[in-house]
Amino acid sequence: MPETGFHFASPWWLLGLLLIFPVGAWLRRSKIYGHIARINRYADAHLLPHLTGSRELDSGERWRKFKRWALLWAVLVVAMAGPRWDFTEIQLYTPGADMVILLDISRSMEVADVQPSRMTRARQEIEDLINNNRGVRLGLVAFASVAHVITPITEDGQTIRSVLPSISSDLVRLQGSRLRQALERADTLLAGQPKDSQHSILLISDGDFVEPDLDQAIQSLSAKGVRLLVLGVGTTGGGPVPGHSGRFLMDGRRQPVESKLDEARLKQLAALGNGTYIRADFRDDDTTRLLQLAAEGGQTKAASDERARVWNERFYWLLLPAMLAMLPAFRRYRTLAPGEHR
Repeated sequence: MPETGFHFASPWWLLGLLLIFPVGAWLRRSKIYGHIARINRYADAHLLPHLTGSRELDSGERWRKFKRWALLWAVLVVAMAGPRWDFTEIQLYTPGADMVILLDISRSMEVADVQPSRMTRARQEIEDLINNNRGVRLGLVAFASVAHVITPITEDGQTIRSVLPSISSDLVRLQGSRLRQALERADTLLAGQPKDSQHSILLISDGDFVEPDLDQAIQSLSAKGVRLLVLGVGTTGGGPVPGHSGRFLMDGRRQPVESKLDEARLKQLAALGNGTYIRADFRDDDTTRLLQLAAEGGQTKAASDERARVWNERFYWLLLPAMLAMLPAFRRYRTLAPGEHR
């Protein structure tokens, strides 16, 4: 592809222009041999329009229609080939920080001590992170008894935003909050990122972690330079844990299972991970602060003076007249009643 000047983005589409020649040859052949068609054996030529509901076009009319079709087809094919001839150069930048979001999707996240529920609030917080983010690559891991990578670390926040509505506690069959496996998945994702960028993990949860050796796992990540930030969702007053079919989960004494925000444990985990604990609220202050913490120590840098060339596509210059030319083909003709004149 030439670096400058007029060219096509997908020149292989131009091969479609060759279709005009076989269509023209077929049209010429059908005119020459049309009189020996099998239908002529059953009716005289002047009766065929009444039998088939169509009439034979004269030679001039046939070729005029063919020329109009060929011109329209050529315009559409050239438009699909993507003509373009000018561009804008954009300096590429590499964000200086990477953060993996660990979203707790255990059943306790459906508690409605914050409206409308902890899970909904958590999804809103992630969306706020995406909206306010300017220099941090984000990834998303959802976990309960098992951790699942929802999206790898990416600069495209729309990828994460598009999957948020489908994330809920209904995605897991075995309940529980096993954070250690989620930390291992996050560590694997961060290991594939540039080593000179700032690495951090954001835990969004209500707490209640009782795994053995969890503290050692967080300290090990901290020794690698991975900071653990924690966003607590819920209230210390808590509420009953919803079950299925509109009922609450029951314990062995047939009493509703209560879940409270375990701030003490979450603060302890954040301290072990050389990070910060923040409680979620309705404002943007919490997400803004988290993004600032994630970006500390990392700098957005130019990607080795590399520039991206963004071409200005001009295909629509051909599509617009082609669409206008096709409009008459969509006219509807009203069927006349017997004896009615147009």
